[in-house]
Amino acid sequence: MPRARSDLDAPPSGLGDLPALMAEAAEPTHAIEDPLFGQLFDRFGDARVVLLGEATHGTSEFYRARGEITRWLVENHGFNIVALEADWPDARVLDAFVRYRRAPKGASQAFTRFPNWMWRNREFEGFLEWLRDHNRLRLEGRRAGIYGLDLYSLSASMRAVIDYLDREDPEAAKVARERYGCLTPWADEPAAYGRLALTSGYARCEGAVTAMLTDLLGMQLAKAAADSEGLLDAAQNARLVRNAEAYYRAMYYGGAEAGNLRDSHMFETLLAVLDAKGPDAKAVVWAHNAHIGDARATDMGKVREELNLGQLCRERWDGEAALIGFGTHGGTVACASDWDAPMEIKPLNPALAGSHERLAHEAGIARFVLDLRPGVDDDLRSGLAEPRLERFIGVIYRPEAERRSHYVECQLPEQFDAWVWFDETRAVTPLPVDPWPEHQSGGEDTWPFGL
Repeated sequence: MPRARSDLDAPPSGLGDLPALMAEAAEPTHAIEDPLFGQLFDRFGDARVVLLGEATHGTSEFYRARGEITRWLVENHGFNIVALEADWPDARVLDAFVRYRRAPKGASQAFTRFPNWMWRNREFEGFLEWLRDHNRLRLEGRRAGIYGLDLYSLSASMRAVIDYLDREDPEAAKVARERYGCLTPWADEPAAYGRLALTSGYARCEGAVTAMLTDLLGMQLAKAAADSEGLLDAAQNARLVRNAEAYYRAMYYGGAEAGNLRDSHMFETLLAVLDAKGPDAKAVVWAHNAHIGDARATDMGKVREELNLGQLCRERWDGEAALIGFGTHGGTVACASDWDAPMEIKPLNPALAGSHERLAHEAGIARFVLDLRPGVDDDLRSGLAEPRLERFIGVIYRPEAERRSHYVECQLPEQFDAWVWFDETRAVTPLPVDPWPEHQSGGEDTWPFGL
């Protein structure tokens, strides 16, 4: 009796001599923990922004490699911003830890929501401890900080705006409470607001949240010299509330609008942090390949008309933005089967035939870097010019629907400036999900993890 066909039964790859071409161009790396691992990325040291991707949200090698690359860029090339695919209020807790600042209100709840393993993992903890130690002997204004780019924390951001105004301008705080009153019933369930706004046929709260942002940005300009950190934080939270309101509304219309709003928000946030840090500021961004690879080189941009953070950075900074993707063939990954479901450790299916990942696997090198920039290896760029499948695993992984759920056609040399390959990988080690202890001084050796 013939076996039923599955997603993994793809036709032969038809890669020809491409594995050999890739093997010839590949630059084998040292082990991640070797101090020389980061040196391979000196070539991107003059960039204003270096974006470091990941093919999953739960792979140890991706986190450890990004940590070592970032360390090298901070120590040797003056990078002073680490921007994460994480919510702004939660990331402020990490920033307070690495820069020896007072823990923000509500710090104990940071990163307790799904998917908590994405930043509460042993690998990222190691990077945070290094960055805190790096900053220890530096003047406050010269310490590298951590910032969140994402917009899911609607309730926490509303709270942060009002707390700031309570301290600085109580009358303005009253206005903020009135304006945010429209969103308050939905703050903890913003998706429910999206459904309501759709059925009501208009943006119920758009005017109020936009007015709040306009007022705070005006304050930021007027008082920039007096309290730049506090105003940056408040203005960014106000921006987050405005953009999150639009995002949750757009989710229910479908199409590309919601995703475009999210990546545009990430880009606006990155710009705001760079501007606040001055003309010499340089940023490393940690986000998924889907965000940092140029969307114009993928079906996301060509077919679905989506834009992303990597595309916007290239359009803004051209050669001063370096887009570095990551890939793997097999191993294990931390993930969930559905949104808000428990974390699991699942085996990765081998890369599909015909994919960039299968090509890299057949090159036969355990770990390497490909420099994909024009003029470095034009034979390789030409060989990889044809669109091929590329794997994207977020917090949800459904191996039984591998092809349909986790692959997109991409042109690798146009998508990234470099690609980092680990043939075999393993899942991140999650940290406990108990709330971190709320140490207001931020000086204890174990804060914010309390382990």
